[in-house]
Amino acid sequence: MNARVEPQLLAQLSNRHLDALEEEAIFILREVAAAFERPTLLFSGGKDSLVLLRCAEKAFGAGRIPYPLLMIDTGHNFPEVTAFRDSRAAELGAELIVRGVEDSMKRGTVRLAHPGESRNVHQSVTLLEAIEEFRFDALIGGARRDEEKARAKERIFSHRDSFGQWQPKAQRPELWTLFNTRLHPGEHFRVFPISNWTELDVWQYIEREEIALPSIYYAHRRKVVERKGLLVPVTDLTPAKPGEEVATRTVRFRTVGDITCTCPVQSTAANAADVVIETLAVEVSERGATRMDDKTSDSSMEKRKKDGYF
Repeated sequence: MNARVEPQLLAQLSNRHLDALEEEAIFILREVAAAFERPTLLFSGGKDSLVLLRCAEKAFGAGRIPYPLLMIDTGHNFPEVTAFRDSRAAELGAELIVRGVEDSMKRGTVRLAHPGESRNVHQSVTLLEAIEEFRFDALIGGARRDEEKARAKERIFSHRDSFGQWQPKAQRPELWTLFNTRLHPGEHFRVFPISNWTELDVWQYIEREEIALPSIYYAHRRKVVERKGLLVPVTDLTPAKPGEEVATRTVRFRTVGDITCTCPVQSTAANAADVVIETLAVEVSERGATRMDDKTSDSSMEKRKKDGYF
């Protein structure tokens, strides 16, 4: 009897944990709608933003999300993800605003050091321009504390000054789930409703809710090269260097960003349940295992966040 009951108890405990996280996210999403005049939800088509979108559907009802979706496009995103982003937004009947780094480059507000430079870090400029264009006062994002050490320092309601900058030593307290949302002209908040979730929580929620994802989150065959301990995808933007051996491997992406800085991991996980099992055994954060742009201090996450990054 105990052998039959134990899996059921484990499932119940897991669901209670996910229910608590979901309830917190829904509370925060509703708080944003009540406290701000012009909020927006950052939507890339990635797994975390899709989880956030599901919570928003539950918070307000399908087809009734009260703020637009915003995507800052580097122009170097994986086509599987941007196509999924567009189809999901259309399915929901949501307003999708896309602003591109390439537009900032045309205006001269973004200048690359060389044509091959990653555009990822320059998204901050385009984001701040979009905030000014639409006068957004709150931007809801899917960042989590376990992704990277700098994210762990940030509060759920992250105050940004009139330059979009984050000041770690000037953060507002969040005691008893009370949030100080007062703003001066030109300031705004970044809000992270799934900040307390882990990568494992996200995948368990995806499995439970049967959330559809872009295909590259699951095992597929792809040409890669090994570089600095990472599997770098071989593309027109990231070609193999002289002397590197190109191999075709079965991989998946744990996180999805700009092609020039995002790497897959070796995996045979074909569905969310498989990914949950793999995630239980990982010892390196998803950004630490897959992001080339987090490997140098010049482009560290904390520095970028102080400069206005997500």
